[in-house]
Amino acid sequence: MKKFQLLIALFCFSVALNAQKIGVVDTDYILSKLPQYKEAESRLNEQIANWQNEIQALQTEYNKKNASLENEKVLLIGDQLKIRQKEVDDLDKKIKTMINNRFGSMGEINNARSNLTKPFQDQIWNAIKTVSEKNTLGIVLDKSNNISVIFLDKRYDYTDKVLDLLLKNSNSKAVETKNSPGRSATEIREEKLKIMNAKQDGRVEEQARKKK
Repeated sequence: MKKFQLLIALFCFSVALNAQKIGVVDTDYILSKLPQYKEAESRLNEQIANWQNEIQALQTEYNKKNASLENEKVLLIGDQLKIRQKEVDDLDKKIKTMINNRFGSMGEINNARSNLTKPFQDQIWNAIKTVSEKNTLGIVLDKSNNISVIFLDKRYDYTDKVLDLLLKNSNSKAVETKNSPGRSATEIREEKLKIMNAKQDGRVEEQARKKK
């Protein structure tokens, strides 16, 4: 009985799946083609390189101080040895803390990457939603999300459609920014609202004069 119920469930799932129009996208590819993302990623990579250079400089300093301490240890006595040893230990601790804070699993780099990709992921999701609705897709799979796609007919790959929509929206925003340099969307809306209110006040005054 249980086997029969399982077969029925699998059959129903298969029918439901076949009834849905399926599309596939590659979000990693889309991200790599977005100019704003590449610029932001480049800035982040520069910051990472600076941090790596900073840590490397501290590591070089530590190696020198530690080697010097080992060579002079027999000549140091009492507090002199303790002070020198503390300097080396403190520097070693500083390097390890810096590496953990910046390159650890909960470090600044992971947080920065998360903050970097989040806005673009939201944009991609909205574009996928728009393309899905336009093409009546019931299911959309992401090739980047550990999904093995052995064969894919180009008709079912909507990656380029999503990318085209994102680039089109991006270009539209760039034109708006160019036409209104240094002004935010909020400022533009507020200015339009003031103009509308001024026109309305003018019409009210004109009507009042006519009544007189």
